[in-house]
Amino acid sequence: MAYGLWRMITALVTILFLLDFDVAELAPNYTFMHEAKEAPRVSLFDYIVIGGGTTGIPIATTLSSNYSVLLLERGGSPYNDPNITNVNNFGLFFFDTSPNSPAQQFTAEGVPNARARVLGGGTSINGGFYSRGEAKFNMEAKLMDKDLIQDSYEWTEKVMVFEQVVKDWQSTLRAGLVEAGVTPDNGFTYDHLIGTKLSGTIFDENGTRHTAADLLQYANPEGLSLFLHATVHKILFKHKGRSRPRAYGVVFKDTLGKKHVAYLKGRKKDEIILSAGALGSPQLLMLSGIGPKDQLDAHNIKVVLEQPFVGQDMADNPLNVLFIPSPIVVEPSLLVQVVGITSFGSYIEASGGFDILFANLSVYQGYTPKKGGFIYEKVNGPLSKGDLKIVNRNPADNPSVTFNYLTEPEDLQKCVKGIETILKTANSEAFSKYKLANMTDQDILDLNMKLPYNMIAHGNTSISLEQHCKDTVRTIWHYHGGCHIGKVVDDEYKVLGVDSLRVIDGSTLLNSPGTNPQASLLMLGRYMGVTILSQRIAGE
Repeated sequence: MAYGLWRMITALVTILFLLDFDVAELAPNYTFMHEAKEAPRVSLFDYIVIGGGTTGIPIATTLSSNYSVLLLERGGSPYNDPNITNVNNFGLFFFDTSPNSPAQQFTAEGVPNARARVLGGGTSINGGFYSRGEAKFNMEAKLMDKDLIQDSYEWTEKVMVFEQVVKDWQSTLRAGLVEAGVTPDNGFTYDHLIGTKLSGTIFDENGTRHTAADLLQYANPEGLSLFLHATVHKILFKHKGRSRPRAYGVVFKDTLGKKHVAYLKGRKKDEIILSAGALGSPQLLMLSGIGPKDQLDAHNIKVVLEQPFVGQDMADNPLNVLFIPSPIVVEPSLLVQVVGITSFGSYIEASGGFDILFANLSVYQGYTPKKGGFIYEKVNGPLSKGDLKIVNRNPADNPSVTFNYLTEPEDLQKCVKGIETILKTANSEAFSKYKLANMTDQDILDLNMKLPYNMIAHGNTSISLEQHCKDTVRTIWHYHGGCHIGKVVDDEYKVLGVDSLRVIDGSTLLNSPGTNPQASLLMLGRYMGVTILSQRIAGE
């Protein structure tokens, strides 16, 4: 009932705000967006959202329609940066190791990885593939309103999702997957269905990336204040006269190192919402005094709430790749367009005619990425999990994280079956024109053992598919966990044991949703924004 009321109240407001914006506009004039250096030293808001990423932007944008919202982003703007916006420059930001890079690098167990440090979060640095999560995700995330789920997906898709023009190599891959048994062929759909399908992308027909920052066109410019390069150092809590701590403000610094403090106005429904990502959210909880006591004590952090589950159950979906040389040139198809969703829990995607490794051509043993393609398999879930620990009290530094890739036998077997499916696809009649006829499976496996997929020391010969999976494991940047729902937050994403604080982002996920999680996280942000807003409006 509250959601129905919300829809009627906001329908006209949404239309009015959209009239002033071009949906495909590259660098919109957001009057509410400023550098943190311009922020007042002290300010008051109804809501403070930490993290201008995939979930934080939809939340802040939605809440701004009726309340004052502060959105703090530690990175800069994605607009006017061709390495972010232009598909032909994809991946170049991974070579930028400066403090202002949109991709902050880290390594876990010999696997290079990255976390977003830019407005738009992961949508500003990912590969763009857009596919909704499965029904299981909605249940795990405690999202029960089917109409609101659908509306939340469509709210995003109207602004930043596009159909793709599929050329021959990807079309051939699609036919090969079906021939290999990844059936049925489901055609084009955003939905998560067993079989092979085409899906959307956040790159438009001109190759321009559209990020979560584009959703800010929905924002009420009178209600939202957005500061860039605003690094939050801690969340503030009140204890005196209370049975449990209550979050009431945040401390953040700008690029000059000057400190700013933002407070909640103090009304009962005012809240701080932490959406800093799977590394940032558990890290900031610990820096603010919520986490395992031994970690807090080790860094002389005053314990606000002993919470042993913060930083636990960190997971990263392992990715394994096979480069398949071709006798003919492959048209470049950097973006994933086709996905095979297997019944055993492996997802098959691919890129053709492009060097995804950004490696010296000599590593290809006489072959070339222009004549070939990379076919990936990603393990769903996964079951293998690790943990996150803070290494100091500087929020700009990466915490230490382990994922324990492929340590659970079920994950390893999914990888093995995924590799087998890739080889079946490559050996299919449909794919035959793009595979060297005299190249055996062992030849393909041995070639790929020599490619620089990670920093793990291993041999140059593939002795078993199990060992191959372990030796060549990569990431697809779908890591999650650290603030699990049911352990760190409740079903409404409120942090257990404290008041006026929620965590809503990938850190709460039990499993990575769908083939690629961005669609589900964008939806989650909008869904929870509408839920919080409609409940508050109904209560007032």
